[in-house]
Amino acid sequence: MSSNGATDARTLRSRLNHPVIDADGHWLEYAPVMREEFRRIGGDAAAEAFALASQRVPNALKMSLPERRRRRVAQEAFWGSPCENVLDRATAMLPRLMYERLDDLGIDFCVVYPTAGLGYHRMPDTRLRRAICRAYNVFTAEQFRPFADRIIPAAIIPMYTPEEAIEELEFASRQLGYKVMMVGGLMRRPIPALAEEHPDVSKFVEWYDVVGIDSDHDYDPVWQKCRELRVAPSFHNGARSILLRNSPSNFCYNHIGHFASAGHAVAKALFFGGVTRRFPDLNFAFLEGGVGWACMLYADLIGHWDKRNRQALEKTNPANLERARLLEFARKYGSEAVAEAVGRGDGLEGDSNSTLTGGLEDLDDYFRCKIGRKEDIRDLFVPRFYFGCEADDPVNAWAFKREANPMGARLNALFSSDIGHFDVPDMAAVVPEAYELVEHGLITDGDFRDFMFTNAVRFWGEVNPDFFKGTVVEKAAAEVLRHGA
Repeated sequence: MSSNGATDARTLRSRLNHPVIDADGHWLEYAPVMREEFRRIGGDAAAEAFALASQRVPNALKMSLPERRRRRVAQEAFWGSPCENVLDRATAMLPRLMYERLDDLGIDFCVVYPTAGLGYHRMPDTRLRRAICRAYNVFTAEQFRPFADRIIPAAIIPMYTPEEAIEELEFASRQLGYKVMMVGGLMRRPIPALAEEHPDVSKFVEWYDVVGIDSDHDYDPVWQKCRELRVAPSFHNGARSILLRNSPSNFCYNHIGHFASAGHAVAKALFFGGVTRRFPDLNFAFLEGGVGWACMLYADLIGHWDKRNRQALEKTNPANLERARLLEFARKYGSEAVAEAVGRGDGLEGDSNSTLTGGLEDLDDYFRCKIGRKEDIRDLFVPRFYFGCEADDPVNAWAFKREANPMGARLNALFSSDIGHFDVPDMAAVVPEAYELVEHGLITDGDFRDFMFTNAVRFWGEVNPDFFKGTVVEKAAAEVLRHGA
């Protein structure tokens, strides 16, 4: 393999006046070892869950294309890990090698998320889900404990109920020492009416709980526990192979945009659910989807509030329609048939003119957020949400363009290397690739500092000022938190 990337990354890092924090790297858990360790840690339930989880993708790939079409099973990823670049493959597998190579990669400190474990916390069976999450967290903590000054892993937190989330948060934080928690945000739930009326088919049709709004559960105790444990929750949700990303023949069709779609759904739910209003000192991260969707969501929240706040709704309230005047216009400009229909009131109670509101007690969709002016949306969204961005995405620059975002906002983009996965063919090229935004004039060196360092410090450090203690970036991070920049 070429060594140019490693040299460039080292050289670039030596020129920077700030550390580089990777907010979302990945390791490749080695299945044969994991299988045995899960049995040791979690017993038969963990072993059974591991076997079940390990078969989902292979089962889809064993099917022929006609069979996947017949069953509407999505084409899954194949050849998804580094192979030609053996050093990178070994780096993703072996924590000690990753630790030794960080300087070659131009990275000072790295937070590592799962690969196989990305979906464990969404297994529908409670017994298996609880067992595999606990086994994974114990196993991963053991693997990375010797390297905590430069690499720390994320725990996986099941969220099917607040109670199980709180229990695992407590265990992972207090017993295992985790400081990074990956919480679930798209849980598959049965549809009650189908379960009652058509139990034989209900298991094939589900809805997705986005935890912030319209859930049967109150997740505020989870956010309160995160606050108590000084944890900034991060979401690494995906929406691949479901709904509009369910091609049986094309993996890229299923993959493109799926992290953004999942992040959009959960961030929107947390905002509309008033979570950032009730927990104004808690930060949330949405990883690997980039920041373009977040810029659009931020602008859309403001645009919709302008048109749909409670006062603005009076412009479309059917009670405010002057029917006599409308009839005058119909008689003057419409056909005889139209005038007669308007005179009878035909159509004025249907479609968009209906007086129905769906039984809502409060017609303001923003009532949980208590929005009194559009600046409130900025204040509840921009400081609290962070967005994981891969190095090769030019749209990352949008986050820093005050002139492009409403009210001059800068969104919190986090450098997320995604090392260990197929979209990083050369780990040593990631940091130089991120710097191309500066070289191409899309962002400034100050923006780059925020992207690669400051925003990560703020995301974790604002919630836990001791987050970086004992790490190689402790002094630089403390300086950011002390001065707020």
